[in-house]
Amino acid sequence: MAERSNSKIKNGKKKILVIDDHPIVRQGLARLISQEEDMLFAGEAGDASEGLDQVNALKPDAVVVDISLKGTSGIELIKTILNYHPHIPILVVSMHEEMLYVERALRAGAKGYLMKQEATDHVIAALRKILGGEVYVSDKIKDSLMHKFLFKSNSQTGNHSPEGLSDRELEVLQLIGQGYATRQIAEELHVSMKTIESHYANIKMKLDLKNSHELIQYAVKWSLSK
Repeated sequence: MAERSNSKIKNGKKKILVIDDHPIVRQGLARLISQEEDMLFAGEAGDASEGLDQVNALKPDAVVVDISLKGTSGIELIKTILNYHPHIPILVVSMHEEMLYVERALRAGAKGYLMKQEATDHVIAALRKILGGEVYVSDKIKDSLMHKFLFKSNSQTGNHSPEGLSDRELEVLQLIGQGYATRQIAEELHVSMKTIESHYANIKMKLDLKNSHELIQYAVKWSLSK
């Protein structure tokens, strides 16, 4: 994606970079950001590799990132960005509402988490919040996080908890639960089927599942419980 010329950046405007693998989402966020007098839609990227290149080139004041990206997950990208640019605030805009994703994004260093269906109404407020050095999560997410903190049972952290899975394994589990076949998962995550089969093996080992049938049962049950 072409970056915006620095000559077009007016003093005082905050440069915002958007990293999302859906062009229509990038276009929608670009339109919202461009309407603000104190913000500049500085650039966009469709995957993690391109996104990191854009961060390095543009040095944005804030970055909007989706969790599900081609190749590298958005959570891994957050960690990488902050490793090189620790002071850039990152806002996650995601379709995933499970608290496990929210927790992992915030632990990775994101300063905000927003559901895509809420983005039209709240993304500008969220950006202003993180640009001001604060953390942004919706009231619904706040309530869910508090509920989990107060009422989390010991069983949730046992051998059968997905919390022990890597970020990519969690994505794979989510897609299995949504009914995706191996080839579809590989295409969705832009990796080989062999890589997905390796993830299957790791997930089964970590969750103490004996076979693929148990894996599918677990994934479906877990997805329905969220």
